[in-house]
Amino acid sequence: MAVYNYDVIVIGTGPAGEGAAMNAAKHGKKVAVIEQQQMVGGNCTHKGTIPSKALRHAVKQIIHFNTNRMFRDIGEPRFFSFPKVLERSNRVIEKQVALRTGFYARNRTDVFFGTARFVDPNTVEVRDHHNGIEFIKAEKIVIATGSRPYRPKDINFDHPRIYCSDSILSLSHTPRSIILYGAGVIGCEYASIFSGLGVKVDLIDNRERLLSFLDDEISDGLSYHLRNNGVLIRHNEEYESVEVVEQGVVLNLKSGKKLKADAFMWCNGRSGNTEELGLENIGLEVNGRGQLSVDDHYRTSIPHIYAAGDVIGWPSLASASYDQGRSAAADFLEEPAFRFIDDVPTGIYTIPEISSLGKNERELTEEKVPYEVGQAFFRTLARAQITGETTGMLKILFHRETLEILGIHCFGDQASEIVHIGQAVMAQKGEANTLNYFVNTTFNYPTMAEAYRVAAINGLNRVF
Repeated sequence: MAVYNYDVIVIGTGPAGEGAAMNAAKHGKKVAVIEQQQMVGGNCTHKGTIPSKALRHAVKQIIHFNTNRMFRDIGEPRFFSFPKVLERSNRVIEKQVALRTGFYARNRTDVFFGTARFVDPNTVEVRDHHNGIEFIKAEKIVIATGSRPYRPKDINFDHPRIYCSDSILSLSHTPRSIILYGAGVIGCEYASIFSGLGVKVDLIDNRERLLSFLDDEISDGLSYHLRNNGVLIRHNEEYESVEVVEQGVVLNLKSGKKLKADAFMWCNGRSGNTEELGLENIGLEVNGRGQLSVDDHYRTSIPHIYAAGDVIGWPSLASASYDQGRSAAADFLEEPAFRFIDDVPTGIYTIPEISSLGKNERELTEEKVPYEVGQAFFRTLARAQITGETTGMLKILFHRETLEILGIHCFGDQASEIVHIGQAVMAQKGEANTLNYFVNTTFNYPTMAEAYRVAAINGLNRVF
């Protein structure tokens, strides 16, 4: 029986695991990383962020080709199959795996491939893919096992017409129609992807509006553009059952409606990957979605065992997970740079994409904050007119008296990039964070960043 001793064990090689492992290794710790899949990268690289965003980019290019008048001179609009578009995401995954494998090699971090299970609070058993067993001991342990799609037991996900956000990446044909149950971030993103490929989409939402955590105007904009692209959105609906019929799938809703499509995709919720960790052996408990609770230093109820990333729930974003992993390691390394990740920009890769940071209008109104709004519509920007990406807007919410930036909300092409300019200003202290920065700064022209100047002047015109 092989037993290996390390300073730190990290379970999972997604963004949180990588962040923790690299930070510990850079500080001279002997680090072991355990990955259940046969390659590093975690679900982010193989099943989630990377493949879905690569898929989305390819579909966006197809839409651009099929709608751009200039391309009509060289041919008619083209049909691209879902499997063909998936090929691009697979190439990106290969590059990501090679890159991240190099990170561990350069930092002399040992990677164990297999299933991790706690034996005691300091010992982890690793069972590899050939049933070989090794034991690893360490003083500090970080659980970064990520999450997977929640799958109700009354739905047969083994059927070839029924999918979740993991299995959809193995779809071997292009359905003519699809039902997406769940209109959260994943559901809205895939609604954009499938509608962009010309698939008839039914998007089922169990709430009153799409992505209700967003600013209402941004949420309304997303609803309009999804509908404009042929997505039928049904709000306030809950599923009763899903049944397979001849040449299709039928979704029975509690409202009495019956919907039929070629395929069905469940997009409602995710569960933490904790069921195989043997947490009962060390007394750690999870909630109903398999997620671990941590304190404001990412420590579980066992002080030397940390958790970060999707396995702890909100915000379940790759960007935040990486920082959480780094901060978890920073805590046991006793680094002064530790920070609790609680101010994260939202990045939603619909078509067009959405990104936001800070308060929205609804929250500021409820808090009785005297705010004002500055807007820049992309259709007025020279850069957007040049690229043809004129859909969308940038919205700045600021304090009417101090001009402090309170929120940035962007809907449109490159929104997830544009938001970071506002984020940098909002991070400044005192008078450095005001609307005046955007008025008194010269932006390159033509750029999408110029939207900040336009929105700032628009906002000042409402105040003075």
